[in-house]
Amino acid sequence: MPTKVTTIRQKIIIPAAPDAVYEAFMDAKKHSAFTGSKATSDARVGGRFTAWDGYISGKNLELEKGKRIVQEWKTTEWPEDYPPSRLELTFKNAKNGTIISMVHSDVPMEQAQELKEGWNEFYWKPLKDYFKKEHD
Repeated sequence: MPTKVTTIRQKIIIPAAPDAVYEAFMDAKKHSAFTGSKATSDARVGGRFTAWDGYISGKNLELEKGKRIVQEWKTTEWPEDYPPSRLELTFKNAKNGTIISMVHSDVPMEQAQELKEGWNEFYWKPLKDYFKKEHD
């Protein structure tokens, strides 16, 4: 029986330029710095990555520097034999930084609420704090 899936959509403004926000996701050292956990990244299309000490893993499907990241994405809690989700992040210049539009599709329904909260708690808040510290 296939797992029911859903899509999570979120928008957030980060106080930094689109290129800097893109780099924070794609550069393993910067990713580790803002999350506080080990990340790895092969920042090429087809390259693999991990985040949060291996809790998150996946593969880069499409990359447009400073504009867009599309990844195959899953966690260690993913249902067995279930395909990875698709994460699309787009970065647009805004008056006070960058608007990140996130579309996280093919998310197992039973994990949707946890992931919605997780994006806010483990990504958007620390990413904002990371760039605020840089400007203080």
